[in-house]
Amino acid sequence: MTLYRASRVRLLAAVFGLSAIAVYGAAQKVKAVDYTHNVDPFIGVDWGGNTFVGSAVPFGLVKVGPDMETFDGKASGFGYSSHGVILGFSHLHLSGAQGKYGNILVAPVTGALDINDIKTPRTDEVAKVGYYSAELTRYGVKAEITSSRRVGVHRYTFPASDQAHVTLNVAHALGLGTGVESQKFLGAELHVTSLHEAEGVARFTGGWNKGGEYRVYYYFDMDMPADSTRTWTGSALSNAKDAVVAGNVPIGATFDFKTHAKQVVQVKVGISFLSAKQAKANVSEEVPGWDFERVHAATVGLWNAELGKLKLSGETDSQRRQLYTAMYHIMLMPTDRTGENPGWVSSEPYYDDYYAIWDTYRSSSPLLTLISPDRQRDIIRSLVDIYRHTGYMPDARSGNDNGRTQGGSNANVVVADAYIKGLKGIDYETAFEAMVKDTTVPPADAQKEGRGGLKDYNERGYVTLADERSGSRTVEYAYDDFAISELACGLGKTKETALYAGRTHNFENLWDKDMTALGFKGFLRPRNPDGTWAAPYLTVRGTWPDFMYEGDIWTYSLYAPQDMKKLIEMAGGREMFDNRMDFIFSRGHFDVTNEPGFLMPVLYNYAGRPDKSADIVHLLLEKAFTDSRAGIPGNDDSGAMSSWLIFQTLGIYPVAGQDVYLISTPSLPDASLVLGNGKTLRIVAKNLDGAGLNRYVQSATLNGRPLENSWFRHGEIKDGATLVFTMGSAPSGWGKEVPPPSMSDASYRGCGVGTAP
Repeated sequence: MTLYRASRVRLLAAVFGLSAIAVYGAAQKVKAVDYTHNVDPFIGVDWGGNTFVGSAVPFGLVKVGPDMETFDGKASGFGYSSHGVILGFSHLHLSGAQGKYGNILVAPVTGALDINDIKTPRTDEVAKVGYYSAELTRYGVKAEITSSRRVGVHRYTFPASDQAHVTLNVAHALGLGTGVESQKFLGAELHVTSLHEAEGVARFTGGWNKGGEYRVYYYFDMDMPADSTRTWTGSALSNAKDAVVAGNVPIGATFDFKTHAKQVVQVKVGISFLSAKQAKANVSEEVPGWDFERVHAATVGLWNAELGKLKLSGETDSQRRQLYTAMYHIMLMPTDRTGENPGWVSSEPYYDDYYAIWDTYRSSSPLLTLISPDRQRDIIRSLVDIYRHTGYMPDARSGNDNGRTQGGSNANVVVADAYIKGLKGIDYETAFEAMVKDTTVPPADAQKEGRGGLKDYNERGYVTLADERSGSRTVEYAYDDFAISELACGLGKTKETALYAGRTHNFENLWDKDMTALGFKGFLRPRNPDGTWAAPYLTVRGTWPDFMYEGDIWTYSLYAPQDMKKLIEMAGGREMFDNRMDFIFSRGHFDVTNEPGFLMPVLYNYAGRPDKSADIVHLLLEKAFTDSRAGIPGNDDSGAMSSWLIFQTLGIYPVAGQDVYLISTPSLPDASLVLGNGKTLRIVAKNLDGAGLNRYVQSATLNGRPLENSWFRHGEIKDGATLVFTMGSAPSGWGKEVPPPSMSDASYRGCGVGTAP
């Protein structure tokens, strides 16, 4: 190991809390291949994808990036905008969502300083893994940013100027306002402690999750002393070194100096949720020097170790960019805040920004279980610890506070999915306790946590119109109860197994077998508080107060992953179900932009038509996903859309909460996932053509043995596997005989599908 390499390894270890040996070993493994150049952070920034642009390490606390507004003065809700002006660079962001953060804004300025107008157009924009840069044309400054886990690092190249400034805006946040989902600034402290340092705290509340107060502590450090400093409260600048506001009043500081042409000024901003002292310690620990390039290289090294878990051969350039960017997106959230928990002291991992499990439980969690089981274990351990200290496992959480619950108590499915796939190191007994509480204790605020409409659900077997989202809640609760029964069975809890298994068909209680819509019979229908049928619900995409949340009767009426066999019978049998599915996809009743429909394209498998699953998946991948800025069809939601893309491009899709994967159609000739145990799941598609004409599976083998079914179990791949498809241009008889498992199968095995850790 050369002296340079040794010093670099020590830096990586210091920055990210890893042993030097482990870091060096990881660096050596990924040295030959740089996967990060395949990532395009601009994919998904337009048309509602809301993907993060800036720098972050995998699951990092700090996500430092530009905050922008459009030319009509409308601020971006998630930070970035393809068109408009930069307001500065803030240190906390979401990815795939909006409505939170955008805190501690730093901006370079030249010329006379107007604290009410610090914005600039930009050119020559570059976004890469762990790096963002742009020319700030109003000021003639080149801005560059990178980061460690808890520290944002800025490098500004100034022109010659007698009036140069680095400003620190402590009151800034995304989505500030008075609306019910707006963030609100509550006040702050700012202390300029030297000509190059400042520290303090900013307080905020609200946002999409309607969360309580969160406090962001910061430590600001420049690599050169300013000639002078000033602070502001309200609209007035002063020479005061300390500033305090208690309420929605602007507050900030400016470090003023003269620059020569191409003078570089660097800034480090440490973030903590505990104290300003801890924020400063984060800087000392993670970025002790002023080597921007080394910090960036360390970030790239960490990402390469994660991105290298996906290996492709024979892919197109577009597929490569899409898939590695998708891998990047799924590892931006939730946020690892271990050691930064302001709520309680615990030896357990602490994660925040579950935003939201309603989105991620379907495919993001199962993907992490495959490729990053240690990470997924810690994420679930954190959920269980949140239950210990707040009373509930959240369905969503941000700003160190639970909220909001959109559908069911979907952490139940996450826990069951981990259990049946043999994920060890989780306190499943306490997790089960948390799951049972979801089903027995009505929450004080049903949008914050727990299950709304619980009294009706437990007494009647369905939620009535006395509570909001009664339709989508009922079908989701039924599947959540299935998840609970699986864990209860595995833990040897016979009574609880029977209780919750008995509730898994509660979705039938809202099924009106006589309701007809556009030629099809049998749909979910609302019930009044007295139990009578209400008018059919025909809204295309409901929201919080409606019968169905972000979906309609065409989607939710076919949601019963626990027993698709029974649901198909209720819908009129295989042929009628098949016709209904065709109608849904051909007549615009399927919404690719949202999570409730994630499983729908592969439901054909349950009706013995995997060839039609192949048709729909191929169409969606071709039409809805691209490598452009508008390349994600809806909110990426913490990587939920991205994980769907990865699975479906590989040709398999998990039934979350079960040990089953459904086969659609592989879109790559050869692809592999490196599993958490170092083994490899390799998927080979023979005779695949670039146009996707040969999209139908003719035959398949799994580990050299014929695979006749359009599905397989986790136990068949967990220790590594090779799945080989022979593809053709016409549907075949493959996979049509034995549908994926359902509870009403005579051979249904219940918790026997998993291995108790």
